[in-house]
Amino acid sequence: MSEVILHVLGTAQDAGLPHPNCYCENCTAAINNPHLKRFASSLAIVHPKEKTWQLIDATPDLKDQLIRVQMKFNLQGQLMDRIFLTHAHLGHYPGLLYLGREAIGATGVPVMAGTKMKAMLENQAPWSQLTKLHNIELQEINDGQTIAVSPQVRITPVDVPHRNEFSETFGFWIEGPKKKVLYIPDIDRWEQWDTDIYQACEEADICLLDGTFHSAEDLEKIGRDYREIPHPLMTETMDRLQDLVEKTDIYFTHLNHSNPAIRSDKSIRNLIEAKGFHIAEEGMDFLL
Repeated sequence: MSEVILHVLGTAQDAGLPHPNCYCENCTAAINNPHLKRFASSLAIVHPKEKTWQLIDATPDLKDQLIRVQMKFNLQGQLMDRIFLTHAHLGHYPGLLYLGREAIGATGVPVMAGTKMKAMLENQAPWSQLTKLHNIELQEINDGQTIAVSPQVRITPVDVPHRNEFSETFGFWIEGPKKKVLYIPDIDRWEQWDTDIYQACEEADICLLDGTFHSAEDLEKIGRDYREIPHPLMTETMDRLQDLVEKTDIYFTHLNHSNPAIRSDKSIRNLIEAKGFHIAEEGMDFLL
């Protein structure tokens, strides 16, 4: 049985780190030190021996993320076999444009999307050009529908509550031969989901969860109202899942540029890790 690797391509909230037009502590540090830069949240599922891979979310940083996964796994020139999309917000689908005639000029890349997302991509420019020119081939996926992407790996979308202005929002179960992963980079509130987050994480070996904001103070410091941008606070998520850290590896991803968990001094990060939780980092590999 050949190995399957879940590779972390991005860990930031939609606009990345540094955030545009921001000179907060974290953004200034990333401007001055490119090693602190973070791309928008994304994952790759790689079969190194077969030289095939799947992508979850086509971010605005796709150009750089494509290079990273291709160089690491000796996949130069090898496009993804499929793209799975979570939803229609800035950090999760604009990278599709790189597959178009102005850039790669890809042919028939399967893009797995929910009903509303598929309709948007088919009918609204500039996305509709990708479908008309057959750069991408849209395939509808639905809540609870399991897709076998290889004999060893299955991906199952799950509906989660989020600001669905243009599409539904999915998280994904990713099941490999050895590990089961729950990936939810965006959700409004855990209590609004019709699945109990504790029970879901209890079923998983690894969770990569929405860590957009550490606390309400994150936004207050940059003049934004937490109520306008709902995400579960990391502090709340840790309180809910504290009893699981001995059983399930829980990582926070989709980190907002203001989040103190990614400050250079690591004081908040140290407290998070002392509780048994983790911060996702680009380049991390998990053996599925």
